[in-house]
Amino acid sequence: MAPAVQILSQCLLVTFLVGGMLAAGLAITPRAILAPLRDLRLVATALVLNFVAAPALSWLLAEGLALQRPHAIGLMLLGGAPGAPFLPMLAAKARGDATAAVALMALLLLGTTLFLPLALPWLLPGSEADAWSIAQPLLTLIMAPMVLGIFFKSSAPNLAAQCQPIAAKLGHLSLGALFGLLVALNFRGLLSVLGSGALGAAALFVGGLFAIGYGLGGPRREIKAVLGLSCAARNVAVAQGVAANSYRDPEITLMIVVCTVVILVLLSLAARWLRGRPHP
Repeated sequence: MAPAVQILSQCLLVTFLVGGMLAAGLAITPRAILAPLRDLRLVATALVLNFVAAPALSWLLAEGLALQRPHAIGLMLLGGAPGAPFLPMLAAKARGDATAAVALMALLLLGTTLFLPLALPWLLPGSEADAWSIAQPLLTLIMAPMVLGIFFKSSAPNLAAQCQPIAAKLGHLSLGALFGLLVALNFRGLLSVLGSGALGAAALFVGGLFAIGYGLGGPRREIKAVLGLSCAARNVAVAQGVAANSYRDPEITLMIVVCTVVILVLLSLAARWLRGRPHP
């Protein structure tokens, strides 16, 4: 990748993370974030699905489909990395419970910081990922902008209401540009994995997690939507960072890009489907 293109992709990623998380914080208060977390059933279901079912499914698909080892590693990294920063955007598109989406995202981000360094040596022997390499981007690019937005919302609600749509639009535009850039840069690589089972594994992984989460989401459509999306939307930034720091294998990175494309396409379609479903 040319240095200029690499800088552009990094700028788009940072803009998306900071803009999206700032917009999420500007739209919510601390009390509103804590309210969904008082639902013990929702919290327990989300934790079990994201930190037990998702890693297990990634391992079963890697073994059952006999994926090449780099592709298996990429899939399993995503299996252990929930808390996608674009979850609030998807939830809003699906007309899900936006407050629950932000609360679950924050909970899963904290869980990922604790879970991934402990689970990786067991899931993937030889991994050298350390806690700080995982926690640093979560704290600086995701948690910090969201906390800043929440503080701003509490101290200047009128101004926050004016700034929130701008930050949200910035996040949406940068995500779209980043997605297009990833596809363009990795187009040949994406074509090369068509016969390897990697694309099918990614689709089964994302689709399976969405179906399980949606099915176990309870009677409320808004919560079912959020739980399904939160299970299937993996934190590709964290997985990419671990792959770059611990493995430096371009095939692992390519698998994560494949999964990123599948996640964004399938969950955008799922969000559109959810948006059209009537309230019970």
